[in-house]
Amino acid sequence: MITDNFRKAGWNCGCISSTDRDGRQFWVVVAEREGAGRFIVHSDQMLTAFLELESAIWCQAELERITVKS
Repeated sequence: MITDNFRKAGWNCGCISSTDRDGRQFWVVVAEREGAGRFIVHSDQMLTAFLELESAIWCQAELERITVKS
């Protein structure tokens, strides 16, 4: 659902799962859009990684909005 929302907003995104050398699973999610840059987040839970990614993108968008207004 979150990736669908990103794609509807013009973002290319994806995720992978891997394990570290101690056998612990982690997730990496990436989103990029021309003119907006690339965001990469990793977490030990998939949902947490997507929520952190969403938060980072919205914070960046808010900063850009504030900068443009000034």
